[in-house]
Amino acid sequence: MEKTDELRRVFFIITKGTAPCNHPEGVGNIKISALEKLLLGVTAAFLLLTFGYFWGTRSTASPYRVDQQLLVQAVETPVAEPAGTGKPEPTAKININTATAEELETLPGIGEKRAADIVADREANGPFRIVEELTRVSGIGEGTLEGLIDYITVE
Repeated sequence: MEKTDELRRVFFIITKGTAPCNHPEGVGNIKISALEKLLLGVTAAFLLLTFGYFWGTRSTASPYRVDQQLLVQAVETPVAEPAGTGKPEPTAKININTATAEELETLPGIGEKRAADIVADREANGPFRIVEELTRVSGIGEGTLEGLIDYITVE
């Protein structure tokens, strides 16, 4: 009951600008300046906002969730062969144990010198047992072999 009376008193003070005095001798009303009214109004607004904030955060609703998806589409662009090689692509796999230097030159990345080196190595060390033995030829490494593996065979 006391709090209700106090709230009525504060509301009365804010709206009327004076407060009734409960003095036992009945002394008159108390005057409130404009600054005090402003401070009482700001305090009341602060209390209302604070109450509203805490009341609002009591909500049991789940927060909104925003998902983002990144859509990436790969576009394949054909790679043009360097112009001027003049070499036709071999249609069938070439047996590196029986091919001539001219046949070896049709392979990608093999020129006259490498073709001659492959034939010379084959004559000096015997036929290649597996395709990977082609790396024993000077100038042919793993990278060159990867480019040739689809075009050569050993039989």
